[in-house]
Amino acid sequence: MDHLINHPGVLAVFSVTVLIMLLLDLGVFNKKSHVVSNKEALAWSVVWISLSMLFSGVIYYYLGFEQFTQFQGAYWIEKALSVDNLFVFIMVFGFFNVPKHLHHKVLFWGIIGALIFRAIFIFTGVELINLTYLPEMQIFGESVRINVVLSVFGFFLVFAGIKSWFAHSDDDENKDFSKSPGARIIYRFFNVTKNYEGDKFFVKLNGKNLATPLLVVVAVIEFTDLIFAVDSIPAIFAIAPNDPFILYTSNIFAILGLRALYFLLANFMYMFSKLHYGLAVILAFIGVKMLISPFFHISSPASLIVVGGILVVSVIISLIFPSKEEKAA
Repeated sequence: MDHLINHPGVLAVFSVTVLIMLLLDLGVFNKKSHVVSNKEALAWSVVWISLSMLFSGVIYYYLGFEQFTQFQGAYWIEKALSVDNLFVFIMVFGFFNVPKHLHHKVLFWGIIGALIFRAIFIFTGVELINLTYLPEMQIFGESVRINVVLSVFGFFLVFAGIKSWFAHSDDDENKDFSKSPGARIIYRFFNVTKNYEGDKFFVKLNGKNLATPLLVVVAVIEFTDLIFAVDSIPAIFAIAPNDPFILYTSNIFAILGLRALYFLLANFMYMFSKLHYGLAVILAFIGVKMLISPFFHISSPASLIVVGGILVVSVIISLIFPSKEEKAA
């Protein structure tokens, strides 16, 4: 973080950009709930990716090439892993029969919560990493410093990658999301109406203040994001374990673009049927990188090339060997 203290302008650019875009999104372009078209979703996707790339240019100008590649690597890893989120979001909306014109509002407030929780996870994680380096030791004739937290993350990500490779989408398709911890919290503390009341989270009926099913859906989406953060946050620590600014800004830009990506891909997810295999390989690669880092350092540019290559190959394979659903379409 020392380089950031010397360049507070980078932090100011990030803060102002995110604040302005959120205000424009909520208060101008999406003041009224509406169905987001593919054209609108594509436009917002281009806007968010462009802003992310422009900000990476600011990082390159002020902080240098190494931090630039760290930002790019963490951004695309989070972006790729977020695709799994989209599959589950589609199932959650379907399970609760959420009207399409309300999807944007649910995702917007879900993302606001993600901004807060990701900050807690990332800054706490960096502090834990700094506190858990073991004393320098000799292994195979080399002086190394092993970090306990990074090693645990590494084993976890290798396991998560293997598990993800053999995972089946049917597991989520048959899930009862009304029993999700997020839903249980809302049902425990509030009486919930049976029907949606427009885009309201709370209504007053017969003199009683009631929550609506829309609040339940936001809670389920929020909890779902927390679950996925268990994979994605450790993964990006492999890129820049001691730089929370790079990790947080890349993570937030990726998340802010997730909503537009959802609307853009919601009708075409089956075209990426093999992508989860690529994500599994990425998780395992990052886990191995963490485990061998005390002995062999894989540079950020090299990591970026590997991650990008895996994503491209998995998408190409998905298009060459489409799913049964796509063949039937």
